[in-house]
Formats: sequence, C-alpha cells, structure tokens
Amino acid sequence: MISAFDAVLRDLKNKIYHPIYLLEGEEPYYIDLISDYIENNLLPPSERSFNQTILYGKEISANEIRQQALNYPMFSNYQVIIVKEAQMLKKWDELLPYIEKPVKSTILVLCHRYENIDRRTKVGKTLHSNAVVMTTKKLYENQVPNWIEKYLAERNLNIEPQAASLIVEYVGNELSRVSNELEKLILNLNPGVQVTVEDVEKNIGISKEYNTFELTKAIGLKDGKKVNRIIKYFIANPKVHSLVFTLGSLYNYFSRLYIIQYVKPVTDADMASLAGVRPLPFILNEYKAALKNYSLKKIEEIFDLLQQYDLRSKGIKDSGTPEEALLQELAYKILH
Repeated sequence: MISAFDAVLRDLKNKIYHPIYLLEGEEPYYIDLISDYIENNLLPPSERSFNQTILYGKEISANEIRQQALNYPMFSNYQVIIVKEAQMLKKWDELLPYIEKPVKSTILVLCHRYENIDRRTKVGKTLHSNAVVMTTKKLYENQVPNWIEKYLAERNLNIEPQAASLIVEYVGNELSRVSNELEKLILNLNPGVQVTVEDVEKNIGISKEYNTFELTKAIGLKDGKKVNRIIKYFIANPKVHSLVFTLGSLYNYFSRLYIIQYVKPVTDADMASLAGVRPLPFILNEYKAALKNYSLKKIEEIFDLLQQYDLRSKGIKDSGTPEEALLQELAYKILH
C-alpha cells in the first residue's frame, strides 16, 4: 500500500498502526521524520526498554530481523523494530516469509534511504502488497525555495524570494541540511516577521556579498571587479568556500543559459520554465543580461573548462594547485 508522507504521519498520530512500514527513496528527510516519530511516540517511555529495538542494516542479517520480529511484546500491545540503513541489508529473501505473514503485534520499520527497493524482486513486490510504502523523491533545486517558504509559513515566518534562493545556493537541495539552517532563523527571529537576505547572512553565516551565488551572478554579468573581490574573500577565508560546490553551481548556471540561448524563448514565463527558476523580474533580468555576454559557442567552451578544472581539483593533471588559485584561473578564462 503506497502512502504519502502526510497520510502516513496522520495515521500514526491517530494511532492507526500497520505491521510493516517501508520508508524508501532518494530524500532521507521524510524517512527520518517518520522513523523518528515512531521511535519517540508509539510506545510510552516505560515500555521502550523491553519492546523497542533499533537495528542497522550493515550490522544485522535479514534472518535475525525476522527472528526478532516473531517475538511478542512484554507488558505492551506492540513491539517496535526500526531497521535503519536498511539499504545495506543483505539476503532480503530471508525476510520474505515474515513479510508474507507478519505478526500483528510487531511494528517493523524498514528505512531504505537514498534509493528504492527493487520492485521486480519477489521481496519488493510482496512489500508493496503487504506493507505501508512511503517513497520519497529528491526535490529539484528550483523547487526548494517554495519548500522553504512553506516550511517557514507553517512556523509563522515569511521569507523574501532572494533570501530563499540564497539559502538554496549555499545549502543545496538536501532537505535535512536546509531544515537545520532554517531552524537557526526560527530560533533567532520573532514570529510573523519576513526573513530578509540580511537575516540569512546574520543567522546562517552566509555572506550576502561573498558567496558562490554572488560569484556565479557576477561571472554571468561579466563584472570582473566583483568576481575578483569575491575570489579574494574566498582566499582569505578558505573555510567558507568549496571549489566542488562552485564548479557545480557554475555548471548548473551555464546549463540553464545554454538551454535558453538554444531555444530562444519568446515570453518571460517560457524563459523561467526553461531555466527552472521562478518568473521573478530580478531573476529574469539577470539571465537576460547574461545571455548577451555568452554565446552558445562560448558556453560550450566553458563546459570544457569546467570539466578540466573539476579533474584538476581532484589531482588529475595537476600537481596540487590550491583550490583558490584554480578558481582564479578558471574565472579569468571564463571572462575572457
């Protein structure tokens, strides 16, 4: 039985329990939320020492899980077994007899992070028939600002679009990391206020002027002075900069430019759709300016440069050039 996150959590809060839960998928954030809720709420504290077991897929066999699940609870209606990192479990077939006929007083939770179980196998098919299955998908980066807005709205905070975009550029689309950073804002800001770029800078530690987001934008606009200023800041503060992250950000940025340059959309809505960004004027104006600076041929050359410097950052065809020096070289070649 396939269920969405909200439905699974609602049933748990209403004390509607099922013998087996398969929590799978690319986005571990929701898997952890359900797993943590079960761990901290299904049994009262007095019953957990006897009736709640946390196991790890790397350290346990499928047969041992089956034997544990066949036990009956002590002085309780249920026993809870949570298998974390279940994607590392071997010989799933040993668990099949239990999946086919589970014990109703056992709540078995299988946390299969980062990937889905193979539905072509008999175990996969049986789980999808007999268990509550929650499958998570990773959000694209252009979807995360809306997720941030909703997350904060539920906690009585609003956020400026540019501030949300800055968080995504800094943190990426890993929701566990994003939520951790948002909790810093919630802790330090009063309910009802609008989160600004300045709030993000102050409470999350992102410089609004010296970050990968601003560097990418400055390169797109061919603002050489600003590019040099940001790189000098990175050199002076190496802990705030990751070349791998910057290369990824530049690749994503120029990939969007390439698609727009190739398709030549007529409307702003079409441009925003192709770029995978929200149709906000300040974002689209920056893209329009960048399109004047970079032709298809130039962007293709930049893709080659990004590949070269990615290899060099990993020590391939390079004798150990510092990351900041590699970034300086790369930026110069992109701009000229």
